Amino acid sequence: MFEKLRIKEHMEVANSEGLHVGTVDAVQDDAIKLTKSDSADDMHHFLSLEDVEKIDDNRIYLKEGARIPEGLGNKAVMEDA
Repeated sequence: MFEKLRIKEHMEVANSEGLHVGTVDAVQDDAIKLTKSDSADDMHHFLSLEDVEKIDDNRIYLKEGARIPEGLGNKAVMEDA
């Protein structure tokens, strides 16, 4: 199990395959608040701390099957799709 205190602002969040999901804005209670700049709808989205598999250097990896809100990831790639 990881320590919630290790999660810091501006850390990258990746899915279980290592693909970019978002960037940490803050930790609120038992959730990771992601920056608006990584979402297609320019809104903050939240990920459950229970979905975190591991923290490696400056990157957070989510568990396989973690619930990832629609519209997250590299916004530039999504807009071109």
